[in-house]
Amino acid sequence: MKKILFVCHGNICRSPMAEFLCKEAVKHLGCKNKFEIASAAVSQEELGNGVYPPVRDLLNRLGIDCSEKKARQITSKDFDHYDLIILMDSLNVECLKALFPEYPKDKVKLLLSYINSNADVDDPWYTRDFERTQTEISKGIAGLLTALLTKEGFSRHKIECSCNFGKKC
Repeated sequence: MKKILFVCHGNICRSPMAEFLCKEAVKHLGCKNKFEIASAAVSQEELGNGVYPPVRDLLNRLGIDCSEKKARQITSKDFDHYDLIILMDSLNVECLKALFPEYPKDKVKLLLSYINSNADVDDPWYTRDFERTQTEISKGIAGLLTALLTKEGFSRHKIECSCNFGKKC
């Protein structure tokens, strides 16, 4: 089983969006039992809060329920438990370094590095463009799942279609 933790600043926008989109993608691919997927924050600002309403609404329109999700902060135990810690932007990396100066760098990657980009996932808290963030996250998840599943015989096209929510593939 591959254990993935998505991380953003507050765990109310990007990382829960990635968590739930990834869970939905692996469900559509028929391999949800191969994954444990969760999300967390690098900050304490939103601890205990639910998913930000525009993100919750976007996920609900896709038929995804995130109503039970509450923001939590990453802990040192997460580095032992999860195989991959996927960050949304370079500022998250800096915050992670401040929290855990000796974190295992081999487990930590930026989401968009899976599509050969060193760009950050736009934060919709500031841009207000939740659909653009969803598109960026979906592309990153497709790249991530392609990296993890093509060795097991899953086709790149099927993976991309499973991550292309509500759009024709």
